[in-house]
Amino acid sequence: MSDDQQRGIVVAVDGSPASNAAASWAAHEAALRKVPLTVVHAVTTPTATWPPVPYPESLAVRLEDEGKKAIMHAIKLAEEALPADRKVTINRELVYSSPALALIKMSDDAEMIVVGTAGRGLLARGVLGSVSATVARNANCPVAVIHGDDLPDRRDAPVLVGIDGSPTSELATAIAFDEASRRGVELMALHAWSDVTISELPEADWSSLEEEAQRSLAENLAGWQERYPDVTVQRLVERDSPARQLAEKSEFAQLVVVGSHGRGGLTGMLLGSVSNAVLHSVRIPVIVARPEASA
Repeated sequence: MSDDQQRGIVVAVDGSPASNAAASWAAHEAALRKVPLTVVHAVTTPTATWPPVPYPESLAVRLEDEGKKAIMHAIKLAEEALPADRKVTINRELVYSSPALALIKMSDDAEMIVVGTAGRGLLARGVLGSVSATVARNANCPVAVIHGDDLPDRRDAPVLVGIDGSPTSELATAIAFDEASRRGVELMALHAWSDVTISELPEADWSSLEEEAQRSLAENLAGWQERYPDVTVQRLVERDSPARQLAEKSEFAQLVVVGSHGRGGLTGMLLGSVSNAVLHSVRIPVIVARPEASA
């Protein structure tokens, strides 16, 4: 068994509400993919900083103990989240590193990294969190960003994907079709323009442009629909901000998938203006498509 099969879905935990939600979501994702789940906690002591700062041994013991407790609690939540007919191998790793660096390294042999938007202690850095932002920007596999522990139950809702025709948009499309197929739900494929010249077009000119965009979108999706005949696709072309449309449409979805880089209306899908807005405003899980290390 290769390393990526051994690690499977990797979830970072620290005992915070977002971390707890991430553990449950990751367990469900591992069950859908029939791969292992690896629960990770990173212990960072002052020796990991520069210049080194002396610290009492009791601090290291306490941090390690808290990490072990966070892992055990996350495993309990993961087991509770698994369907009765789905069995998943759950591994645990306590590492001594900064959380972001540890997760980026693990992304080399993981199918997906799952992180909460913000945690407590070492994972708490702003609204989105420096850990989730850094991992989403640098990981070598897809990254799922999970918000708090009040995730809405939308298991029958569709998967939403933002499409702009770029290479990473194609990767996002591949992930979105796969996720929709595994969940047995529809896929909403959204293309939106935010260019001011587009928004100011007369209605007649926009109608013509929209028809052409619909044809182009249909062509881009045709191959994927042949590969996933079980997935029903709803094609959406909007004359509006991509971030706003993704946020609005997310109210009717269970998962949003975006590319790590874009062009045109979706330029900067990874922590640029669009993706940053999506990750902060969308309350459901968001998968940022990242190229695999082997690609």
